[in-house]
Amino acid sequence: MFGKIEICTCRQSVVSQEIRQRLFFLSNLEQLKHLTFENFNPNGRTGLFPRQAASLHSALEQSVRFGQLLNGWMIIQGGYGCGKTHLSAAIANFAANLGVHTLFITVPDLLDTLRYSYNSEDTTFEERFEEIRSVPLLILDDFGTQNATEWSQEKLFQIINFRYINHLPLVITTNLNLKDIEGRIRSRLDDPELVQKVVIEAPDYRNPVIDMGYHELSALNQLHGKTFFDFSLRNDENLANEELQSIKKALQLAEEYAKEPRGWLILMGSYGSGKTHLAAAIANYRENLGQKQLFIIVPELIDHLRSTFSPTSQVTFDRVFDDVKVAPFLILDDLSTQSITPWVREKLQQLFNFRYNRELPTVITTADTLENMDERIRSRLLDRRLCKIFAITSTPYTGGGRSASTTRKPQPRKRT
Repeated sequence: MFGKIEICTCRQSVVSQEIRQRLFFLSNLEQLKHLTFENFNPNGRTGLFPRQAASLHSALEQSVRFGQLLNGWMIIQGGYGCGKTHLSAAIANFAANLGVHTLFITVPDLLDTLRYSYNSEDTTFEERFEEIRSVPLLILDDFGTQNATEWSQEKLFQIINFRYINHLPLVITTNLNLKDIEGRIRSRLDDPELVQKVVIEAPDYRNPVIDMGYHELSALNQLHGKTFFDFSLRNDENLANEELQSIKKALQLAEEYAKEPRGWLILMGSYGSGKTHLAAAIANYRENLGQKQLFIIVPELIDHLRSTFSPTSQVTFDRVFDDVKVAPFLILDDLSTQSITPWVREKLQQLFNFRYNRELPTVITTADTLENMDERIRSRLLDRRLCKIFAITSTPYTGGGRSASTTRKPQPRKRT
C-alpha cells in the first residue's frame, strides 16, 4: 500500500455511511423512494397497441435483471411520461437498499452540482467530480436536456469515458435518438458488448389519448380507425361494374401486401378513390402486429423538413430526413412531383433512391399519372422486380358508400 492513503478499519463503516448519505442527498432519492419495480405496472394502461404494451413488459424485465446484476450499462429510451424515470429510480432504490453506493441525478442537476462546487466551502470541484465519476452506480436521468456548452459536453464525456474505461455500471435515460448525441459520447453508448438498449414505445401515461405513441412525423393518429373491414363496398348499385372490380382488386392487393410486405406497392387514382384509406389500413394492420412503421403525408413531410432550418427548431434536418429514409416500413401518402421546387425534387429523389437500393418496404399513393411524374422517380416505380402499381379507376369514393353529391349513374367510359 506504499504511497496510498487508507482509511483505518475502525472508521470505514462511518466514512461509508457518510458517502452514502451525501450521495443520497445529491440524488434526491427521498422524493423518489416510492418508485419501485413492484409498483411499475405494465398492464395498468389501456388502449395500447400490442408492441407498446410489450415494450413496457420488456423494459421492466431488463431493468430488474440489471438491478440484480449491476453489470455493464443500460440506456432507456422513450418519450416523455413513458416510464423511463420510474424504472431508473427503481434500479437506484433497489441497489441502494442492498448497500450499493448509488447516485441518481438528472443531467442538468449534475452539471449545476459541479458548477456550485467551484465556490463550495465543504468540498472542492476535484473532490466532487471524482466522487461522481467513480460512484459504484451512476444513473443519469434526462440525458440530452442540458445546455450543450463546450464545458458541459467536456465534463459529461470525461465522466462517461472514465466509467467506460473502468467498466463501472451506468444507467442513462433519454428521449433522444442516439444519433443526436455528441459523437464521442455516442461512440461509447454504441458499444454492444457493454451497453444494452431498452426502448419504451408506450405513450405518455398522463396523456394517452393525445399521444398514441406514433412517431412525431406520423399522420396515422388521424387515421387509426381505418381498416380493411370498414373499407366498405356498400351502395354497389351506384358503381359501374368496372369501377367495382377496380376497388375490389385494390382491396385484395392491399390486404395481400399487409400480410407480407415486400417491395413497393403504388396505389394510383383520383382524389377520393380510397387510396389513403387502403394505405392507412395497411399501416394499422402492421401496427397491430407490432411492426414499426411510418405513415407520412408527403406535403406535410416537406413542411417538416423546411421547419428544421428554423433557429428555434429542436431537431436537425438530418435527423428528420434519416428517420424517413431508414424507416423499416414507410407509407408515403399523396405524392406529387408536379410544381415542386428543385430542392424538394432533390430530396424526394434522394429518399426514393435510398429505399430503392435497399429494397425497403414502401407504400405510395398518388393522384399523379406516371407520365407527369419526375423522370428519376418514375424510373424507380417502373421496376417490376420491386414495384407493383395499381390504378383505382373509379370516381370519388369514401369507403362507406357515395354521398348524394358524388353519386351518379354509370357513364360511358372512353378507353385509351
